[in-house]
Amino acid sequence: MKGFRTRPGRVPAVLGVALALFLLWPPVAPAQTEERMTLQESIDFALRESVLIHSAREGTKGAEATQKEAFTGFLPKFSASYGYTRLNEAPGFTMPGMTLSKVPPLSTSPMTVQSGTEDNYNWGVEVRQPVFAGGAILANYEASRLGADIARIEESLSVQDTVLEVKAAYLNALKAEKLLTVANQTHEQLKAHRNVAQNFFEVGVIPRNDLLLSEVQLANGVQAVLRAENALALAQTKFNTTLRRDIDLPVRLVDILQYRPFTRTFEACLQTALERRGELKQVRLRQDQAREMVRAARSEYFPNVNLVGNYTRFGDEANVSGSDYKDPESWQVMAVANWNFWEWGRTKHRVEANRSRERQAADAVATLKDRITLDVKNAWLQAREAEKQVRVAQQTIAQAEENFRINEERYKEQVATSTDVLDALTLLTRAKSDHANALADCHLYQARLDRAMGVQ
Repeated sequence: MKGFRTRPGRVPAVLGVALALFLLWPPVAPAQTEERMTLQESIDFALRESVLIHSAREGTKGAEATQKEAFTGFLPKFSASYGYTRLNEAPGFTMPGMTLSKVPPLSTSPMTVQSGTEDNYNWGVEVRQPVFAGGAILANYEASRLGADIARIEESLSVQDTVLEVKAAYLNALKAEKLLTVANQTHEQLKAHRNVAQNFFEVGVIPRNDLLLSEVQLANGVQAVLRAENALALAQTKFNTTLRRDIDLPVRLVDILQYRPFTRTFEACLQTALERRGELKQVRLRQDQAREMVRAARSEYFPNVNLVGNYTRFGDEANVSGSDYKDPESWQVMAVANWNFWEWGRTKHRVEANRSRERQAADAVATLKDRITLDVKNAWLQAREAEKQVRVAQQTIAQAEENFRINEERYKEQVATSTDVLDALTLLTRAKSDHANALADCHLYQARLDRAMGVQ
């Protein structure tokens, strides 16, 4: 075969064409792989989109506005008024006649004197500063401040509930993915076994019923794959709904289902829960709030004292510039005390009603402590059980895989039946499924324990 001959300094024509095609051919973009969403990204997305959290934040804003409203009770109040009065006739008075002397008799006739006008305009400004209200203003402010703190805790509880819901949806989606993987692996193993059985049947080594058993189990494997696919679709739909994403968006998640040992003690978990559970802080604040309402009710036993300043202008025309009968302006400063000293026990009954609410709040604190203790205990036991199940499932998988391998080899040597292989495969599938369930449950129960402890 003859090779190419080239002149010195000249590139062969074929290489030139190839080089031109290489330079002119558009570059091929690397395949774009869809990024997987992490658990923290899922939580952040849900916290931004959650309607529950948005509603809780609006509740916090409303409570803070109520607190600011209560604070205005300490400040002076300004008011203004403008009025017009039309009388049926100009006001006046009649001076009776008088006798000035007896000799000679001299007297005057009655005389009517006008003292005002028919048209009367007035404009006034008043300033009222509370001086003493029996502690009602301070008590109402403290109650509203506590209400704002309660609303903030309610918002944080909404965040914790949303985080737990996202974790559950995330873990269930991962679990469904692993169960689908197990179903696909089982299907492939059933298909391989059916093929071996088909070959044995064709050469007359096994009867037809053994082949039919393998085919029936393969069909069951197909059904298991379909169920696993549907379960995955449902789990992903739940995940999208929890995050308020489009329900048909693809879900690709970072796998976090790895074994992690559980070492927390119940006593430490309970101590953390009693210190950090928002619900317990809430009921304690409600108890304090009820105590402030008792103070507010007791304030009605005392008089209210206000300092009042008033400036008024008068006139017979709209510009309130005075009249011939009245000065155009006047002002006054007063100290006013009001005291309702007899209302048939209304204040006493109101105080007793608020004291009953305070005692109810104290009982709610004790009840909630018992419920928190139970919640933590249940979550702690479930987390510890799930962690132990993971370790058992890991050992079971190794044993089941070895059992299946031995029965498969023995079947190929025709010293074991098809039933032995299928039973071993069923055990292996169950062991893998139990391991996936235990891993997901271990993470989920630890997340629930975190929620029971009041941490994210």
